[in-house]
Amino acid sequence: QVQLVESGGGLVQPGDSVTLSCVVPEIISLNRYAIGWWSQAPGKESKGVSCSGPGETNRYYGDPAMGRFTIFRDNAKNTVYLQMKNLNPEDPATYYCSADLADPCGGYYLSDQYGMDYWGKGTQVTVSS
Repeated sequence: QVQLVESGGGLVQPGDSVTLSCVVPEIISLNRYAIGWWSQAPGKESKGVSCSGPGETNRYYGDPAMGRFTIFRDNAKNTVYLQMKNLNPEDPATYYCSADLADPCGGYYLSDQYGMDYWGKGTQVTVSS
């Protein structure tokens, strides 16, 4: 099955920054799919962090971003990034990226994780001193 591939997670200190990568298979065109980032802490529901519309027509951030995160892409590499700054103890989670064909990117998108067409297996971010 088609999967996205996340990377960049690891152990970081509070206040640190990290940039996660989501490599999107070539068959998933960034001009046609909205790409989302999600976080899921152990025992918690997945939360929408950010999304980027098809062709990056727009970018949207959910509550977990709290003004600290930035989503951007490199079309040549078919990769979408999530830059996370000033990480805090509430941020540790597995971060997943998703793709949804031609979906709008916004608040509803980030509340509809079951509506995504494709997912990656996630990359874990641990925040600890």
